[in-house]
Amino acid sequence: MTQAEIKLCSLLLQEHFGEIVEKIGVHLIRTGSQPLRVIAHDTGTSLDQVKKALCVLIQHNLVSYQVHKRGVVEYEAQCSRVLRMLRYPRYIYTTKTLYSDTGELIVEELLLNGKLTMSAVVKKVADRLTETMEDGKTMDYAEVSNTFVRLADTHFVQRCPSVPTTENSDPGPPPPAPTLVINEKDMYLVPKLSLIGKGKRRRSSDEDAAGEPKAKRPKHTTDKKEPIPDDGVYWQANLDRFHQHFRDQAIVSAVANRMDQTSSEIVRTMLRMSEITTSSSAPFTQPLSSNEIFRSLPVGYNISKQVLDQYLTLLADDPLEFVGKSGDSGGGMYVINLHKALASLATATLESVVQERFGSRCARIFRLVLQKKHLEQKQVEDFAMIPAKEAKDMLYKMLSENFMSLQEIPKTPDHAPSRTFYLYTVNILSAARMLLHRCYKSIANLIERRQFETKENKRLLEKSQRVEAIIASMQATGAEEAQLQEIEEMITAPERQQLETLKRNVNKLDASEIQVDETIFLLESYIECTMKRQ
Repeated sequence: MTQAEIKLCSLLLQEHFGEIVEKIGVHLIRTGSQPLRVIAHDTGTSLDQVKKALCVLIQHNLVSYQVHKRGVVEYEAQCSRVLRMLRYPRYIYTTKTLYSDTGELIVEELLLNGKLTMSAVVKKVADRLTETMEDGKTMDYAEVSNTFVRLADTHFVQRCPSVPTTENSDPGPPPPAPTLVINEKDMYLVPKLSLIGKGKRRRSSDEDAAGEPKAKRPKHTTDKKEPIPDDGVYWQANLDRFHQHFRDQAIVSAVANRMDQTSSEIVRTMLRMSEITTSSSAPFTQPLSSNEIFRSLPVGYNISKQVLDQYLTLLADDPLEFVGKSGDSGGGMYVINLHKALASLATATLESVVQERFGSRCARIFRLVLQKKHLEQKQVEDFAMIPAKEAKDMLYKMLSENFMSLQEIPKTPDHAPSRTFYLYTVNILSAARMLLHRCYKSIANLIERRQFETKENKRLLEKSQRVEAIIASMQATGAEEAQLQEIEEMITAPERQQLETLKRNVNKLDASEIQVDETIFLLESYIECTMKRQ
């Protein structure tokens, strides 16, 4: 764990859950797994507050627990899972594009609450959608339920591990912490629920749906609760599946930039056919025959089988090797080389960063060393056709920034500089790690800047919110235009301009966070797949 990652985790936990949860979470990230009383003692927090903080962190899968032989329960922070909170807006937006507003709200509720039962999600989403509809229109539970089933079928949501039923029937003292298990076959199995009803609009807090004030409500109505049909079956967002989708999108986009739209659509079809059958960590997709790909192409693409075969041959012969040929049966068997695709995307990211930071000449040297693997300084000057002094400066600049490394090959055992070859090389893995570390620092700086901007204009933001609330309540009661105008004038022209500047700055910072996170995703995916191969 680097300091940049710990700082970013701290900012994310504080922003989402507050100071106490942040204090406990960061302590666990720094120290590793610890039992409850040690956490309370080391952080100087009361036992009750530590328990509540751990409950929140476990609910959101940010902390895991383990029972040791002596019956001591130790809690361990999942740092990588904390960093995933950066990507929440992207998960929600992806679901919106694939499954419209209903899917978006389902994933949003699961991310906000950590874990929820299907019935609770369906009711919450139906109520929220009903709120946004015109008067008289409501959202049916069945419609939301169908979208939930589609999300489970495509593995975007999955069941949480639960306590096995046999554990409860065992005689004797209960274990210090329950052991949660999940059968892989049941991970995406949706319980058969007959959810009948429609979304409800929120009423004033002192009246219930029947219009009775709280004081007049009979007590026995609150005691009797209907049994929940899917009690104990909790669901969560499957982040690995989202990452698989992001990776596929990046590959399709890269193919479109390198070739054309038709070849990218062929690659998209191949990825879509194997998205559920291929695990997120697999080096290749499942082999697909040319005939299968032809049958699965979208309806709008009226290309002949012959043209498809030509495109597949072109893709297989491309030096980047995104698509590979694995056999000749069924008109030719093709796979997508996921690891090579990620390596190409990570390399392109590094090249882009070198070009932006050091200029096009440095990028030329960087690409040259990447291509030739090992080069001496004189060879770099000759191949890149750059004057010796400039080439030396550029190489040393990239070496000092860790984009390049220097390998020594001695002619004699004494390592004398005059009898040693000094070869420049690019270690993509270490360069990717260095860039990833910088990305974490950048995001932490962006979050701190956004918080500073908001804090500086806190009074103005509160005033703006009060004015908006007054205008909304007056519009609801049917106030005249002149009265509304008078309220709007409470915010002066300079204040309005200041608010516009703040909004523009915050939007820029938010957009920058998302863009940096896209780079983080590519680098993390590449590092993860490379480490698995080694």
